[in-house]
Amino acid sequence: MKRIFTILSALIVSATFAIAEDKPATPGAGDAKPAEAKPAGEKPKHNPEEMFKKKDTNNDGALSKEEFLAGAKDAAKGEEAFKRKDKDNDGKLTKEEFAAHGKK
Repeated sequence: MKRIFTILSALIVSATFAIAEDKPATPGAGDAKPAEAKPAGEKPKHNPEEMFKKKDTNNDGALSKEEFLAGAKDAAKGEEAFKRKDKDNDGKLTKEEFAAHGKK
């Protein structure tokens, strides 16, 4: 009888954990549309307008070099990218300059 009770208890505990893994950690978290799977090695695409708004910390509609470089992993590469994007050489990037994809 003890063995049956022990086995049943173990099964209940393991079933509880299996069910708990399928539920969202927070209420409503499972309501969101699942993210589409990306092929391995493919970077997620960022919306340039959203990125621009996030970086434009003083909300003046342009990115200074400091705003552009904030959080950059490689300052030298960031400086090069800023110079490349700043087509009119005014020391700031407009939304259009920021969103441009041209390289060199």
